[in-house]
Amino acid sequence: MATPLTMFEKIWSRHVVAEGPGGHVLLYIDRHLLHEGSTSAFGRLAKAGRRVRRPDLTFATADHYILTSPGVVTLVCGDSHTATHGAFGALAFGIGSTEVEHVMATQTLWQKKPKVMRITVEGRLAVGVTAKDVILAIIAKIGAGGGVGHAIEYAGSTIRAMSVDERLTVCNMSIEAGARAGMVAPDETTFAHLEGKPFAPKGDAWRRALADWKAVPSDSGAAFDREVELSASEIAPTVTWGTSPQDALPITGRVPDPAAVADGARRESMARALAYMGLTPGTPLSEIAVNRVFIGSCTNSRLDDLRAAARVVKGRRAVVPAWIVPGSGLVKRAAEAEGLDRVFVEAGFEWREAGCSMCVGMNGETAGEGERVASTSNRNFEGRQGKGARTHLVSPAMAAAAAVTGRLTDVRTLVG
Repeated sequence: MATPLTMFEKIWSRHVVAEGPGGHVLLYIDRHLLHEGSTSAFGRLAKAGRRVRRPDLTFATADHYILTSPGVVTLVCGDSHTATHGAFGALAFGIGSTEVEHVMATQTLWQKKPKVMRITVEGRLAVGVTAKDVILAIIAKIGAGGGVGHAIEYAGSTIRAMSVDERLTVCNMSIEAGARAGMVAPDETTFAHLEGKPFAPKGDAWRRALADWKAVPSDSGAAFDREVELSASEIAPTVTWGTSPQDALPITGRVPDPAAVADGARRESMARALAYMGLTPGTPLSEIAVNRVFIGSCTNSRLDDLRAAARVVKGRRAVVPAWIVPGSGLVKRAAEAEGLDRVFVEAGFEWREAGCSMCVGMNGETAGEGERVASTSNRNFEGRQGKGARTHLVSPAMAAAAAVTGRLTDVRTLVG
């Protein structure tokens, strides 16, 4: 009998072109995504007299440098959060500038095969608990370096019950756990989402693709290098208190005390984080006032995210500056067709153009020094949203709750 294989191993083996020294292999790349940050690779390619080998498999978008003020395959991109696409059962990961050039010229890429970790989440999420809370709870459990050297497969009834939008959020933040990639096995939810999309196969090609995709999920009995399990019933609306995504606790918790931690290095990093964040140990998280709210980023700017925020906002009023930045022009138009933009504007939110915006802190779209931001983005590093800005990572619903209360708030107290 054939050895059971994981989903990662199936996709990886299908794309190996050649084997090289030191455990590296040359992978064939099915899709290559580019953005404005890829210009240096184009320059080097032109200087070398080379052309893009497969323009038909290369797609470019503009996002990071755009002002937002009004006016199943292997896939790579020069962006760490390319792992988002793992929600479709793809092996997707970010690459560096020279690797971008290599893919443009050859449609291949040298890589070293990572280990595979399975994270299983079982049970039904409670009202007010979202995919963002799930991935923050996972990172809090395994640490910001817990996934280093691994591709993660997310499994279990909780993951299977998620919409594609929710799975995108989970896979997106695999990088914040140090992982190379994050993946969810394709299923009927995946197929229904893809069918009829502009670049999806049609007719007989769709039926062939469907048969192929159905064979991708991990085989029963496949061996993983590491297994992690969580119970959905133990996950609550979550917020970060420090300067790493692993610094996360349920909103019902309190700012932790570094003195209670035995590990010296961890104790020191916690103390530094609290000093930067301007927080005192023992303070209830629900009593922390915020100065600004940002709902956007590749983590939480899809239609489901905007709907969740709008449900909290409807009939209420923002008491701090709050921005809504849709993740794409398509999402923006779909939200406007549903009237979500009017809900936000009537509540005092600023409805902006699509883009990365405050997530990456470009184009002057930043928070002021010392300002505290409830943000749906993926990173809360020092200075990420502006010099001296203090970021608390939350779900869209939690961000909306903070906007209408002026503090970190358990969204469950606002919605039934």
